[in-house]
Order: sequence, then C-alpha cells, then structure tokens
Amino acid sequence: MRLSSFLAVFRPALPLILGLSLGCSLSLLMVSWTQGDTDDSCRDELGNGRLFLGRGDAQRDSRDGAAEEDFQPRIVPYHKDPNKPHKKVLRTRYIHTELGIRERLLVGVLTSRATLNTLAVAVNRTVAHHFHRTFFFTGLRSPKVPHGMTVVAHGDDRPVWLMYETVRHLHQHYGSDYDWFLLAQDDTYMQADRLSELVGHLSAGQDLYMGRAEEFIGGEEKARYCHGGYGYLLSRSLLARLQPHLDTCRNDILSVRPDEWLGRCIIDYLGLSCVEVHQEMTYRYFELGKNADPEREDSIQFKNAFTVHPISEPNLMYRLHKRFSQIELEWTYQQIQQLQMQINNLSDLTPEGKAGITWPIGINPPFKPRTRFEVINWEYFTEEHIYSCIDSSPKCEMRGADRADVNAILEIAVERLNERYQPQLRFRKRRLLNGYRRFDPTRGMEYMLDLALEAYTQKDHSQVIAKRVNLLRPLSAVEIIPMPYVTEATRVQVILPVTSQDQDYVSNFLDMYVMNTLDTHDNVLLTFLFIYDPFDAQRVSQTDVFAGIKAMIGEVEKRYGDVKIPWISVKTEVPSQVKLMDIISKKHPVDTLFFLASVWTEVNADFLNRCRMNAISNWQVFFPIHFQEYSPAVVYRDQQPSAASSSFASESLRDGHFDRHVFDEACFYNADYMTARTKMAADILDNEELLESMDVYDIFVRYSGLHVFRAVEPALIQKYVRRACNPRFSEDIYHRCVLSNLEGLGSRSHLAMALFEQEQANST
Repeated sequence: MRLSSFLAVFRPALPLILGLSLGCSLSLLMVSWTQGDTDDSCRDELGNGRLFLGRGDAQRDSRDGAAEEDFQPRIVPYHKDPNKPHKKVLRTRYIHTELGIRERLLVGVLTSRATLNTLAVAVNRTVAHHFHRTFFFTGLRSPKVPHGMTVVAHGDDRPVWLMYETVRHLHQHYGSDYDWFLLAQDDTYMQADRLSELVGHLSAGQDLYMGRAEEFIGGEEKARYCHGGYGYLLSRSLLARLQPHLDTCRNDILSVRPDEWLGRCIIDYLGLSCVEVHQEMTYRYFELGKNADPEREDSIQFKNAFTVHPISEPNLMYRLHKRFSQIELEWTYQQIQQLQMQINNLSDLTPEGKAGITWPIGINPPFKPRTRFEVINWEYFTEEHIYSCIDSSPKCEMRGADRADVNAILEIAVERLNERYQPQLRFRKRRLLNGYRRFDPTRGMEYMLDLALEAYTQKDHSQVIAKRVNLLRPLSAVEIIPMPYVTEATRVQVILPVTSQDQDYVSNFLDMYVMNTLDTHDNVLLTFLFIYDPFDAQRVSQTDVFAGIKAMIGEVEKRYGDVKIPWISVKTEVPSQVKLMDIISKKHPVDTLFFLASVWTEVNADFLNRCRMNAISNWQVFFPIHFQEYSPAVVYRDQQPSAASSSFASESLRDGHFDRHVFDEACFYNADYMTARTKMAADILDNEELLESMDVYDIFVRYSGLHVFRAVEPALIQKYVRRACNPRFSEDIYHRCVLSNLEGLGSRSHLAMALFEQEQANST
C-alpha cells in the first residue's frame, strides 16, 4: 500500500529521472573513450604545430621541461601616469590611411615623344578623367607638355627600358596606395567604367596578370604573355614580388616588344602566365579593323569590350568614345525601363497598391510640407518673361540660363509627345500658353506646361489643340568635390585704402576692428593705405589731411603695446584698385592672405574665419557680397531727423539688401594675385589704360584660372552711405557704383510709400 502510494507520487517525475540518469551515463562513457583515443593524435598535432596549448596543458608541459611560459595578461590603465612623460599620439589626416584602405586602380599609359600631343591627348580627353589617377609615361617629352596631363619622362626612348622604368616607378611611388595597376598603350581606347567595375569584383590579395593572352614566338605552348595593345592588369602583390627581379630581367631577357619582355619576366621569376578569365570575370577586348567605322560596329564583342585596339588617329579615338557613350546611354535607359516595370508590377503587393506609385516611377515622391511656411511656391513664366524676379519685381525678362532652360524643356516636351503618339499624330509647337516651375529639393526641378500644339494626322489633317504636360528634371548623383585642406589659424592681413573723402568713417572702422580682433587676440594685422591726390600731397608738410587718422592709430598702438598698425602713403589722381594692390603686393610675402576692406566694413570674427576657409591658395579666391543697410531717411521716415541721420551709432538699423554691384571686399592670397598679374602684363603693353578700367575681381576672372567664389556674406554688414563715384574709372565700374547708390536707398515698398506720402503732402 505504501509502495503504491509512493510510486503514485513520483510517477510524473519518472521520465525526468530516467532521462538524467541515461544522459549522465552516456557522458561518462564518451569521456572515457575520448581520453583513450586522443593521446597519440594530440601529440602528433602538437608536433606538427597545428594545436595551441591551453593554460593547464602549458603548466603541465612546463613541468615536463618545455620552454613555453604561461601567458600573463598586461592591464593597461585608462588614466595617465603622472610619473611618465606624455607622448603625443600622431594620427593620420584621413581615416582610410590609418585603416590601410587603398584606391582600386591606377592607370599608366605608355606613349612617346611623337604621339604625346596627339594620341595621348585623345586618351586624356576621353577617358582619363574617369579614372582615379592616370599617368603618361614617355622616354623623352616634347618641349611643350599638354595641359592637364601628368607626364613622367624616363629619359630613354627604348621600349623595353621604358617598360622597366615604368614598372619600377609604379612600385616605388604608388605600390602601397593602389590595389591594381592597368598598363596600356596610347593607341588603346579604354572603357573606364567597365575596367573599374572589373577590378571591383577581383580579389586584391592575390597575384594576377590579366589581359589578352598571346603566345611567345617559338616559346612554350602553355606560357602566355599579355598583349600591350589591349592593356593588362597587374595586382599590387604581383608588382611587389616582381620588383626584386626587374634588374635581372633587364640584363638577361632580350626582347624587342616591351609587353613580351614583361610577360617573360613574370613567367620566369614568378611562374605566372597571362590569363583572360579569373574568378568567373573575363577580360573583354576587341580588335578594330583597318578601315572600320565605329558607328557601324554592332557586334556583341564590340559592345562588351573593355579595350579596343589599334587606334590609328585621334579622330578615331573621339568617334569610338562617342559610340561607346551612346551604347552606355542606351543600356542605361533600358535598365531604367526594366526597373520601372518591376516597380510597377510589385506595387500591387504593397498596402497602397497602384495609388502608391509616384511619378516618375523610381523618383522620390514630392516634398510634403508640414506647415504653411514650408510650402514650395510655383514660379509662373512665359517664353519671354518670368514673374518671380530676384529684385522682387513683378515681371522681368527671361534671359540667360533661364531662357535656355525653358527652351530646352519645350523641345523635350514636344519630342516626348511625338514619341508617344506617333504615327497616329504628330505635334508641332505653336506657343507656350502658361508655364509653371518649382524646385523640389527631394526630386529636382518640376515643370507644368500648357502648350498650344498643332496636331497632324496621318492624312495631314491638322488642328490646334491645348495640352498640359508635366516634366521633371531630376537631381543627378551627388558628387563630392575634392577641396584642398585649409585651416582657421591663418593670419589675415587687412588692407584698408582711405581717401580724403572717406576719413570721416575711419573712426567707426577702427573701433570695430579693436573690439572684434585686438580685444579677442585674433590673428589679424591691419595696414592703412593713405591715398593722396596731387594737391594734398604738395601740402603734406604743412597740412596733412590724414593727421587725425594717424593720431587715432597712435592711440591704439599706445593702448595695446604689442600692436603695430603700419601705413603706406600713395599719391595718385585715379585710385585704381589694381595699382594700389600692386604696391601692397610687393611689400608682403607671397603666402600672405589679404582681406581687401573698405572704410564702411564692420570686421568681425565670423567673417574672418569664412575668409580663411573660402580663400584657398592656388585654388580659389573669395569675393563676398556684403549686406548694405537702406537709407534711414527713407526707411524710418516717421522718426526724428536726429535718429534717422545717426550714421554708425545705432546698431538697430538692419533693414537692407545684399549689394551685388560692389566688389570692393575680397579675400585672396598674394601668390595668386601675383600670378594673375603676371599673365596680365602682356595686355598692358598694348593698352596702358587697362589698369584703370579693371578692378581686382576682373583680374582674377580673366587671368587667374582659379575658382572665383562670389557669395552673400551675412556677417559682413555696412551702414548706409552714399558713395562718391569717380567718373575717371571705366564705364562699367562707374555704372556699378551709381546702381549701388540708387538701390541702396530703399526697397520698392519703401520708395513707393515715400512717394505716396510725398504726393499726399503735396495734395494737401
């Protein structure tokens, strides 16, 4: 009775107990078998060096007399040890350098002195800019090197010597920077995108010699070298292994063809032969016939080729590039259509269904504003006028880029309509009824056009109809433009030209300069340029018109003992900006960063930092568009005359506009100015009055070749002042000065209100 009740209590746990017992028994049996079978095998593995000792085994082995020592972890504290000198950790500028990330492909083009200015130039203009880096290797360069090409001359025109020096140069200077090296002749057309895609699918950590395989004349049957006319790929590891044998190959291997010499060297010393297929990737090439026409070539081998050879003349190279560009464009359009069809078919499976598809298919949906302030306005335009102007005018003439944009859109609209409705209908544009456009930052420029079209049937019956079309000019892929490295620690040399008419405003300029630069210890220097006219220059010993300004400079130098503010005196009838800069440029080093200011400029730290960042030596100059306040007499008519006429005392007068007609302020390096000024010297010999008809902005635009960065600068603010326009300057400079004075009076609404109040006052 007791036994049955006991079993009834433990009956639910019996499977668990039996399972645990069985598992423990089997585990003990497996441990005993493993220990009995693995003694010899472990000893064998240790003898072959394929197993590592654990801690317990290491201790036991050390007791047996082995030399291995137990590993003791070393704990590195996070805090700095005050007893040890601190070592500054030097980090690389770019993270890919520290991580060891290399660029994929470098291209070397073998050329000669005879073809450097013909075929090599054609290669450079067609495909060189599509590769990350392209070098042109020649034995002897011509006296005039083509512009925009990196040419390396080895000093010897022998083909094998040129190949030897080229391979050695690539390994010595770029062996650690690139994974793949492509060598080709200048009579080879290369498809840059396809070659870049090819090396992107190949493993860079192995030796590879890839190209069009050719048999040696009278050589072994299996050994192949890569034909140089179709180009060939060399991996970085192969180049590193080949480097020690180059001198031996140069002395021992005799060959007339450089590609055959290189192939023999790789085969003899590395045991590698040229291959056309590797990792299921094929090196495709095409041999062009003697009188072949690229426009008529339509074979699959031609369309899929990475390289084409031989190219007999530069014109043929350009025609090939045009043909392959058409092939790539057609292929791209086909891919877009296929993707749009797939998106359309898959839209049925989405929660929104067909209604969720945006137009055009595959483009981001239109921007949805969250508030009324984010609504993107549509601009109305016709073929002659646009009704959204920069100066807030209700209507302005369509010109320049806007007119070209509208004309192109109208042509495309009619072309697409004909593609859709032909052959049943043909359309011809009569005129544009209404046009609307807006820029969507998520999509691009959207257009809505109401067109008056003349429609023709197949029987030549015509009728004028009105049709609305929608078009989108989508945003292309965003490009990262490489810019040189700049820093905000550069010293800025402020140049302030002062005439006798401007000296009343120098006091405010000097106060702002002291407050924003000297008190903050900014890395800025100031130089005054006093401009005397001939009459004042004759009386300078008796009466100096700039005596008051020089006294203020002395007070500043006395207040700040370590500060020196130099000045330069110039006598001239026409204070040309270029003539003044010629004097300043000669008195400063070539690496000086100039900020050419005016007496109405308010210098501050924000603008000085942007001056440092936007002016890049040998790359870019910066001409800011300052913010000009409107005339207080027009804007603040209802205030007292004293408040309205206060010049620089009030800081609340911030109602104005960006003055696009003034080019007085500029940031540039002295070396860039001197280079542009040197290029201008030849034109001055023919026209001596050229210096007075140009300013610094014109010199950089016409003669420098640098990026001229012209942008609005909200931190550069000027109070309203009526400038004195010198009629002795060029007509363009004088006209800009007059326009600046007129537009600086006030906005259209301010002027309209002033006229309205004046008419009301006259009527009463």
